Amino acid sequence: MVRIRMLTLIFQSVRSRSANALRQIDIRRPSVRRALRKCVTLITTFTTLVSSTGCTGIREYFHNGCQVGPNYCRPAAPVAPNWIDANDKRVNTGCDDLCQWWKVFNDPVLDALICTAYHQNLTLREAGFRVLQARAQLGIAKGEMFPQTQNLTGDYQRIARSRQTAGLAGVPVGPRFFDQWDYGFNLDWELDFWGRFRRAVASQEDTLNASVEDFDGALVTLLGDVATTYTQMRTFEQRIEYAENNVKIQQDTLDIVEARFKASTISELDVDQARSTLNATQASLQELRIGLRQSINQLCILMGMPPEDLLLRINHGPIPTAPSEVVVGIPADLLRRRPDVRAAERRVAAQCEQIGIAETDWYPHVSIDGTLGGSAEKFSHLFEPGAFNANISPSFRWDLLNYFRILNNVAVQDARFQELIATYQQAVLSANQDVENGLVVFLRGQERTKFQQQSVNDAVAAVNVALLQYKAGSTDFTTVTQVEQIQVLQQDTLAQAEGEIVAGLIQVYRALGGGWQIRLTNCAELLPPPGAAAAIKQPDAEMIPPPQSGTEPTTVPAPSTTAPPAATPPQQPTPLPQQGQPASENPLPPATTPSEGASAENSGYSEKPLPIPPVLNSAAK
Repeated sequence: MVRIRMLTLIFQSVRSRSANALRQIDIRRPSVRRALRKCVTLITTFTTLVSSTGCTGIREYFHNGCQVGPNYCRPAAPVAPNWIDANDKRVNTGCDDLCQWWKVFNDPVLDALICTAYHQNLTLREAGFRVLQARAQLGIAKGEMFPQTQNLTGDYQRIARSRQTAGLAGVPVGPRFFDQWDYGFNLDWELDFWGRFRRAVASQEDTLNASVEDFDGALVTLLGDVATTYTQMRTFEQRIEYAENNVKIQQDTLDIVEARFKASTISELDVDQARSTLNATQASLQELRIGLRQSINQLCILMGMPPEDLLLRINHGPIPTAPSEVVVGIPADLLRRRPDVRAAERRVAAQCEQIGIAETDWYPHVSIDGTLGGSAEKFSHLFEPGAFNANISPSFRWDLLNYFRILNNVAVQDARFQELIATYQQAVLSANQDVENGLVVFLRGQERTKFQQQSVNDAVAAVNVALLQYKAGSTDFTTVTQVEQIQVLQQDTLAQAEGEIVAGLIQVYRALGGGWQIRLTNCAELLPPPGAAAAIKQPDAEMIPPPQSGTEPTTVPAPSTTAPPAATPPQQPTPLPQQGQPASENPLPPATTPSEGASAENSGYSEKPLPIPPVLNSAAK
């Protein structure tokens, strides 16, 4: 309580003394006029220095808003006039809304996986917290616009004065022992005469925008990774299904061969060949199951949950079916759509401000120092009018003998600026390359799949014919073995080709920078809880029934293909957020925190959406 009362008295005294001092200023007094003339002379001198020293002329100085250094202009970037496959009728160069590009696959499971990953991915949360760091750094830069030093001081001293000081021996100098009480408010304010602090604020604003773009880039990457991994998982499932069917065919063939061997109609060589073919297919089946498990584990990590058997939630399913057409716009759209390209451009802008900050060191640093306080021998007199003291001292500091360091610092910042320009231009080229790579995979993959499907049909027919001929004794078993191995290879390749089409389309949408708008619209589809998926439906009948004596082998049906669904109609595109937009209108996506009190057994994925930390619910674009 005593400390609070003392601080209250100090603030009241400083406020009253400051008001009295200001009231005593009379502009008609000669001393005040002289002080004003000195200030005008000082300002005029600094203005003259602007035109005679440094790198910025006086006209450019005022044109830049009383700032030295260059103003930023967006650098040129190499952009192709059109896509290589623009003449393909499956490539639409019109405008389309890519904010939910994964909807073109019409797969509710993929929708749920993407929404769950958006809510729970930890890498995305890291990027969100980096945005908050950039916002805090911007607040620090804005604080530098105000007096840099503002502090309240106070001290007490018990002083014993020497009576034997040289030159003062025998001279009365007052009491030898006395107390000294002091308090004061100090202020040190470096004026932003050359734009040093304003450019620092502008640089931090660009850095904040770059961090938001980095967040959007991480979101685009996350959505593409989830869709690609999900496609890989479904492709492995299809390859496993083909392999299991071939295992059944080869097992039935082995049963036929063993029966004929027991009847002494063939040699043991045919039995060994049949067993070798069956074992090789079973070995490849285990390898496919390893790949399936790894893709499921990767999906779990992308969704921010420990690895588990996702098939208990989503069940088995086919490879997503991609539409035959894709809307890509024009290459110039990459400059405004790709978050990584926009982030690179914002870093160039931030570095341009650093050049101006470095050039301010060529000029004098103007500052104002001031003190208001009191000093007394006794504490009871400390707040009396006679104890009040104050001073104000405009000053400047000019680094005259540091020009080589200043010059090289400006050169460093300029070289860094040129480096970031090259990085930005390279990002544009890489974005163009990514789209072209995805397009060629998507377009040529469709043609490849058509030929591969015909190859599978022929391989299935060849197996059926070879089995019939072998049963009739018109061909040897080596031919049966060869055509069965070819069927295994062709069906596995067909599944990979079907997945390649989807992966190519996903790569196109990822390269176009679509999907980050989900943080503006949010999503509600989430994965079902564990065990909610229906039991895996088994085939009604085996593809080839067990062989019976006197029966002919059943014809193996060719795998059927499903016609691709029509692409979803384009939605109204979401407008890009503008700089300076209120934070509440452009929130960062929600993040989650682990539920409290979770045990080691149930500390995995939560069945309900996890709580959203409010700190991530706002960020300026």
